Amino acid sequence: MDLSGASESGDVEDRRGNGKTLAIGGGIGALVLGLIGAYFGIDLNGLKPLVNNGGQQQQGDPPKDGYDKFSRQILGSTNAVWDKQFEFHYSGKHRYEHPRMVLFSKGVDSEGCGFAPSEVGPFYCPKSKTVFLDPTFFEELEGKLGGDKAAFSQAYVIGHEVGHHVQNLIGYNTKVDEFDRIDGKKNAGIRLELQADYLAGVWAHYAKDALKIDSNDIASALKTAQAIGDDRIQKKMQGWSSPESFTHGTAAQRLKYFKQGFQTGDAGKKALDHFFDRNIKALEL
Repeated sequence: MDLSGASESGDVEDRRGNGKTLAIGGGIGALVLGLIGAYFGIDLNGLKPLVNNGGQQQQGDPPKDGYDKFSRQILGSTNAVWDKQFEFHYSGKHRYEHPRMVLFSKGVDSEGCGFAPSEVGPFYCPKSKTVFLDPTFFEELEGKLGGDKAAFSQAYVIGHEVGHHVQNLIGYNTKVDEFDRIDGKKNAGIRLELQADYLAGVWAHYAKDALKIDSNDIASALKTAQAIGDDRIQKKMQGWSSPESFTHGTAAQRLKYFKQGFQTGDAGKKALDHFFDRNIKALEL
């Protein structure tokens, strides 16, 4: 992937260095919740604060690691793709509103979805229309989950979170409750997560020429998509998997839909409605 000529979004805020630490007494519970809940793609809409907001303030400037620029470039790329896709598929019905992105360390106020520690992983808050990311997640992704921290793998993670923003604007995020009955109140959220993987693939399809995305880049994203399947994560963490508790889809499902989005580039209503087909259970997608 080559970002040398990529345009940058002006909607990225780097709060690293001036965030809040976890309050004493709340950190362990938040850590356990984060590890069990999900390492990736979590939607915190309606979540109560995980920890006390009164942690000790950290002081200092954000690290000069290039991540602020990288994030601006990837968000700039997703904006360019989704501007065109919304105009083509949803003109007159939905307008693509550029999301914000916040880089943080330790924990963050999501401005509408509660206070979240880094352990929950990257997430999108529908209320603030913002993607939140602690870049240290990528060390965990590679070191503990068996994913890949290569640049395009990181871009895929951001693309997935922006996929949640696309869902929010079109209205798919409101459909989960309707499908609780079909999925037995267990796996309905998988529909949104797999659709977000698909949308990340659609972004990559249209960005591949501008960003010079090659086969090695796609391989790194596919490795990560497999590593963050619920079955893989649960087996690594507890030695077995419990399908009834899956929230993001299996490794095979996540791999399937990122690849499908990348291959087809189809962001039309029919393609997206597939994830909410009443005749298909979430774990059978």
